[in-house]
Amino acid sequence: MMERRRMEAALLVLFLVHLATTLEVPLDLPQPPTITHQSPKDYIIDPRENIVIHCEAKGKPHPSFSWTRNGTHFDIDEDPNVTMKPHTGTLVVDISRAKAEHYECVYQCTARNKHGTAVSNNIVVQQSRSPLWSKEKIKPIVVQEGVSLVLPCRPPAGLPPPIIFWMDNNFQRLPQSSRVSQSLNGDLYFSSVRREDSRNDYICYARFPYTQTIQQKQPITVRVLNLDAINDTMAAFYNDTDLFSEDPADERKPTFLIPSGPSSSKMVLRGQVLEMECIAEGLPTPEISWTKVSGDLPAKRTSFLHYQKTLRIVDVSESDAGDYRCTARNRLGSVHHTIHVTVKAAPYWISGAPRNLVLAPGESSVLTCRASGTPKPSVSWSMNGIPIENSPKDLSRKVEDDTIIFTDVQTGSSAVYQCNVSNDFGYLLSNAFVNVLSESPRVLTPANKVYQIIKNHQALLDCASFGSPIPKITWFKDSRSSTLDGDPYILHDNGTLEIHVAQAHNSGKYTCVARNILGNYENHIYLEVKEPTRILKQPEYKVVQMGRSVVFECKVKHDPSLIPTMTWLKDDGELPDDERLIVDSDSLTITDVTDIDAGVYTCIMNTTLDHDSASAELTVVEATTPAVVYERPDPPTDLELTDQKKRSVQLTWIPGDEHNSPIQKFLIQYEDSLHHRGHWHNLTEVPGTRTTAHLKLSPYIHYTFRVLALNAVDLSRPSFPSRMVKTEPAAPDENPTGVQGFGTEHDNLVISWKPLSGLQSNGPGLHYKVMWRQKVVDSDWTTVTVANNSKFVVSGTPTFVPYELKVQAVNDHGAGPEPAIAHGYSGEDLPVAAPENVQAVLLNSTLAEVHWDPVPSKLIRGHLKGYKVYYWRERSLHKHNPHLVENQILTFSGNHTHRMLPGLHPFSLYSFNVRVYNGKGEGPPSPPLQFETPEGVPGVPTSLLVTNPNLDSLTLEWSPPHDRNGRITGYTLKYQPVVNNSNELGPVEELALPANETSVTLLNLKYSTRYKFYLNAKTVRGAGLAISQEAVTVVDEALISQHDVDVGAGNTQTPHPIARSPPHRPPHKARPVNPFGNVSSSFGEDGTLISWEYWGPEQNFYVEYTLKNSEGEGEEEWQKELVNGTQNVMLKGLKGGLSYRVRLVAKGHHDQPLHLSKELLVSVPAVASRQVDIATQGWFIGLMCAIALLILILLIICFIQRNKGGKYPVKEKEDAHTDPEFQPMKDDDCTFGEYSDNEDHKPLKGSRTPSNGTVKRDDSDDSLVDYGEGGDGQFNEDGSFIGQYSGKSASRETAEGHESSEAPSPINAMNSLNSFV
Repeated sequence: MMERRRMEAALLVLFLVHLATTLEVPLDLPQPPTITHQSPKDYIIDPRENIVIHCEAKGKPHPSFSWTRNGTHFDIDEDPNVTMKPHTGTLVVDISRAKAEHYECVYQCTARNKHGTAVSNNIVVQQSRSPLWSKEKIKPIVVQEGVSLVLPCRPPAGLPPPIIFWMDNNFQRLPQSSRVSQSLNGDLYFSSVRREDSRNDYICYARFPYTQTIQQKQPITVRVLNLDAINDTMAAFYNDTDLFSEDPADERKPTFLIPSGPSSSKMVLRGQVLEMECIAEGLPTPEISWTKVSGDLPAKRTSFLHYQKTLRIVDVSESDAGDYRCTARNRLGSVHHTIHVTVKAAPYWISGAPRNLVLAPGESSVLTCRASGTPKPSVSWSMNGIPIENSPKDLSRKVEDDTIIFTDVQTGSSAVYQCNVSNDFGYLLSNAFVNVLSESPRVLTPANKVYQIIKNHQALLDCASFGSPIPKITWFKDSRSSTLDGDPYILHDNGTLEIHVAQAHNSGKYTCVARNILGNYENHIYLEVKEPTRILKQPEYKVVQMGRSVVFECKVKHDPSLIPTMTWLKDDGELPDDERLIVDSDSLTITDVTDIDAGVYTCIMNTTLDHDSASAELTVVEATTPAVVYERPDPPTDLELTDQKKRSVQLTWIPGDEHNSPIQKFLIQYEDSLHHRGHWHNLTEVPGTRTTAHLKLSPYIHYTFRVLALNAVDLSRPSFPSRMVKTEPAAPDENPTGVQGFGTEHDNLVISWKPLSGLQSNGPGLHYKVMWRQKVVDSDWTTVTVANNSKFVVSGTPTFVPYELKVQAVNDHGAGPEPAIAHGYSGEDLPVAAPENVQAVLLNSTLAEVHWDPVPSKLIRGHLKGYKVYYWRERSLHKHNPHLVENQILTFSGNHTHRMLPGLHPFSLYSFNVRVYNGKGEGPPSPPLQFETPEGVPGVPTSLLVTNPNLDSLTLEWSPPHDRNGRITGYTLKYQPVVNNSNELGPVEELALPANETSVTLLNLKYSTRYKFYLNAKTVRGAGLAISQEAVTVVDEALISQHDVDVGAGNTQTPHPIARSPPHRPPHKARPVNPFGNVSSSFGEDGTLISWEYWGPEQNFYVEYTLKNSEGEGEEEWQKELVNGTQNVMLKGLKGGLSYRVRLVAKGHHDQPLHLSKELLVSVPAVASRQVDIATQGWFIGLMCAIALLILILLIICFIQRNKGGKYPVKEKEDAHTDPEFQPMKDDDCTFGEYSDNEDHKPLKGSRTPSNGTVKRDDSDDSLVDYGEGGDGQFNEDGSFIGQYSGKSASRETAEGHESSEAPSPINAMNSLNSFV
């Protein structure tokens, strides 16, 4: 019954197509409102300007307007800041008296009159935001040459998001390359750093497009050090001791900086831009390449940015879903990452939005709202803004899903219907009115309009009309003896009359008549066919000596009623502004020619309707040397026709002057004055040595011949025409070519061919005999005669049946030869059967092969295009994984019976079906089948965190792999120490851990030692990839003393590390309703690391934290830290020795609630100073010996001074004029004479103080004093330079107050080295 109703509805649509044509209703007739202009759905405003929310509509009577704000009525009169523009619904908000944020709401406009109500989209008004960068002090970044580096940008979150770029202090963009590039989130990535990357002005800029403001991040200083050079310097100064055991970074195979792990996923909406990036580090710099695993990249829509690191696909469609693989490769190896792309779709129109209907009383039609989307959208109807189920009942109206059927409508049932199509990703809202009118015809094209057309061009005469019922258009010419509905006239559905090739006799007065049952209306239109513009004498190639004059002629013929304009160009540009160039009505003269005048000159004759142009080249030669002038040949003369026969004639001529360039060939042209007077066509060519040509003639042509000569310069002017030769008409010599048969509907056959030209017709009255029959034995030919056309449509044919076809040319003098048989098929329809015996064969955990039996040809009902396999992952077989459906389609062209399904997820339940498709579309699906993929190796554990680092122990906590790919049977933990802070690794310890454990405590580790950990999960199929982490056991006096107490209490220390599980670890639970899980913290040298897992759809996160004791003190002040797309963040603002409450926030759209994690209590440990026993260090012993020797020398000097005699006059004068660089010691206390605080920073005698204040030793490039105040670098615990080898220097002449600082001393140098040794 339902199928029958659908067929009836389809027939009704086809029958009423002419009634459903969209018409533009004149504004003087009654009509419901139509919204003509509205603001966009997401309306971002500039907060510095008044807010203007547009809403304009038309209708008769003119509609009134009202607004809702956030779903409730918005009373404009009660808000003094809001006004509505006259005659429209546009709102203007004066923000000079109010804040723009008060008007950030959702608005909807309603336009109504007595015939109906139209509504706008929901207009979400938001003001553009360009927040300032948060204040922060960025410490210099010191890195080793060759390692990778990421400079974070982290711009403030604006609306819309800012555009990020990196520049230096001089506002010059920083150079980027395959080694250094910017990521999509704005961070700057270095695959490996070099010495030339050192600079102090890496500045990230954020440009906010709406407010056109630019915000600047604090400059970042990067220093790249070659540790070998520093190591040599330090060793030479400190008794050749090797202070740095780290070597510069060696060459290494690539690893990905982003994204992490072997695979990731991404969702994109249809029609948007898909951007995926892979940035790798390695040495040499890796090269990035992209492939699509399950197909080819769409070449026309694909581009690669940022030196191949970003793959960009525009105008995304469903076919772009699948797996994409990026590969990073250098000469040491390669690494891959797979990105699974899912394409969803907000609703979109399939055949356009619903169209307005204008119906007469008693007529019927349909209103269709056909849209698609992923997931499939829902359709709801409203009438005049009210849900249609709540609207008054109307027996003439029937709603069927996305269609409203109107039957026998009556006056007074006009209304505006709203169609709302929506899914999770958006909505479409369209207004379409049904206007029931009884209106006699009227012609909307202006009366007595004049059309001017150039001869032999297309003429289109408009007759736009309106009426209800829809009027029928007929055309007449001059005397109105008959309607214009045959050759050469073509009448279009919209009333336009077309003359394909207008001739002079087509000029005249035309009348179009619009008729319906209520009356008729006439309109007169005039057509004027003008003669074309032609250049009769073209400019010629010229060779002229410098200093002489040259003239280019350009004589033109044009229609006398059109005003011509002559324009000259030189080398396709304007003529130079030079008085030597003289332009007349038909020539260009150049006097006193120079070498700059050489070039190509073009004359262009323009009229209001057409134009013609011709060009010639000017060559300028030196005047001192006699030049051989090469010109084009003169035209041939004395054309004579002899030996005329029925189909041939002999043509002879006399060549013209060659002008120093031999004639290469002659071109023979003809004019057919019977069919195309004034048009010359190329007929044949003969070599330049011949002066005779035997010409073949066609019947029914009035020939006139002319000849042109060609040499190396150009073609000559045409010769004078020969006398006319007329041939008698005859039957066609040939039949049309390109005969083919195909169907546009399931029940028709379109026979098409390439028609004969006028030259091929051989006589008047050309038409075609079209013949066809089904390709079966003993069937008869069906024959029709078709006027001079190029196709014929056979209706009522069976679906997809082979036919034999013939098309024969016929004129008034007979038929052409027997035509050849061509083959074709009637129209296709959708297949009616699905493939049978469908089955799946599993080849491994990620690959299956699908088999099926081919569908019989008669059930395909069309040309077999191939098969499609629809398959989707129902769910993982693991109990912890959620239910999910990932629809995928594989299309296989051709007649295949089995194909592979790649890229399956192990340990999953899949469903699939197979469909055949032809040129019309897909057939029904086969019965759905299911298969289970076997277990595979698991993915990488989701996280691996180090917590509770102590003197000789630490705890590892991890999360199971996101892709378990089976039942986890256990974990393998491997770890090994990093020897002497170098890249050398110590012996590997391995632990087997049960599947139900997610943490382990390692005991008896070496103190102050860096360890590297590797953890992977296992299934029955083997072990998966490992996640790695590094950590250092803490050196803490409190921990050391506690450890000593434990040992003293009788605990026996085992020779190998011991692993134990923390007793407080809770058992594994099912995923909670809260989308956050496994929120944890760990402490490092750079701050506190907060990690978590998240299962929700939101992508915007931030972390909030506040002091623990702030609870209950009124409104809490939570500090906020944004997260850029990761599941961990480093908090650097937490102070040691304090406890904080930390929580995570996930933010969705503006109308969705926030998701908060449970609060995490974080107690930040106080920073403990690192103590290293230096008493046993060789350099320290040597340093102490040097200090003792220096003190001994000072004591000897003091002793000598005390034993000297009294003062003499000469001695007093020497004391008064002593060298400022040397002060004697006082006799009484053995101190340096005249010592004061202002001279704390004087160097010892014999040293030199450069102008920049850096203290250096004489003739030494390796002095450690070079690393003092004069430089910027400092070494901290990770090997960075801190420059504490000397105190701050101050100029002796400075009049301002000086800071007191320590003089350079061995103790200071020692303490500085303690920080990184």
